[in-house]
Amino acid sequence: MAFSKSKVKDHRSQVTGQKVSKVAAVGIVAVCLTGLLGSMSLAQGPQTRSLPTFEVDPAWPQVPAKWKLGDPSSFAIDAQDNVWLLHRPRTLPKEQASMAAPPVMVFDSSGKFIKAWGGAGNGYEWPEREHGIHVDAKGFVWLGGNNCPTNGIQGLKPVADDQLLKFTTDGKLVMQVGRSNQSKGNADTKNLHRPADAWVNAPTNEVFVADGYGNHRVIVLDADTGAFKRMWGAFAEQPKDDDHCEVVTPKTFDDPGPRNFSIVHALRVARDGMVYVADRENRRIQSFTSDGKFVKQLVKADTQFARNVALSPDRDQQFLYVGNGDDIVIVDRRTLEIIGSIKPKGLKNGGHQIATDSKGNIYIAQTTMGLQKLTFKGMSPGSK
Repeated sequence: MAFSKSKVKDHRSQVTGQKVSKVAAVGIVAVCLTGLLGSMSLAQGPQTRSLPTFEVDPAWPQVPAKWKLGDPSSFAIDAQDNVWLLHRPRTLPKEQASMAAPPVMVFDSSGKFIKAWGGAGNGYEWPEREHGIHVDAKGFVWLGGNNCPTNGIQGLKPVADDQLLKFTTDGKLVMQVGRSNQSKGNADTKNLHRPADAWVNAPTNEVFVADGYGNHRVIVLDADTGAFKRMWGAFAEQPKDDDHCEVVTPKTFDDPGPRNFSIVHALRVARDGMVYVADRENRRIQSFTSDGKFVKQLVKADTQFARNVALSPDRDQQFLYVGNGDDIVIVDRRTLEIIGSIKPKGLKNGGHQIATDSKGNIYIAQTTMGLQKLTFKGMSPGSK
């Protein structure tokens, strides 16, 4: 129990009234003051917040022996907590090309294989370089690519992936938005330009696209028709054209930083409509309202921050998970403050793209380094 200064004086008066010696009185007061200061120190010291904890599942997933995976690029989770992987079969070495798995692979949360499909077909333009995948609340599968005509990658057509594809869960085409190699820049509302990621906001039936590698914008489309709704760039300003194949990383980082997005690499829309955008090469996360109003940003200059972004699955979605080079940082979604780090034993890196399921597990697509599942192990002890 903490003592106030008045209580210390009252206690000393009582001791004096009982004719206790000055030495004893001083000793008692010292003890009381020690208790007082100790309680004050505890109350004013740093408080620990309960945070999610994880461990690597080394056995995940179970890829059929007849197939080999190329570079894993992205994960998505459906309403049944099945895990959808988009990988790049054409990255396999020539001697393994005949064993390439279809680019879309589906597993359950334990890693058991369910099905696979995807690749070139009639009626659509499959991306040359697979990049992002998303499964919406209705069960439709959205995917896009980031190929650039002059990237020099062997075996790929010299075209830009300027389209977004929508499929059923069995791989039947529903809609293609945009056409390969047809982008006319950030003002173009018909075509995308090497889109990195997409997310459907179910309440408004809108697909938000991180567009991306060639363009530098968030573009919002009607999820049924693909019709243009709105778009914005960094700080909700008009995006500017700055098209090039090479990845350009600034040499210095400051806050607020460039007024244009660099690579709009990932985005998520929370249940309350807030939009979180990973501006990868500028090493920042920016948040917006669903109608495109800029709210705030988080810049982290000392690491490869903002590789990706995902939401924790709790009711309030209180955490953002953000790839940070060799770990994943935990960010308070409301304040955009870094409050923790995820780096369990065996973690390879913070990934290229990440996804979370309803149980709190994190799935990391790490391209040339493979893929990993981080199993949620509960919340750490914390104090209020």
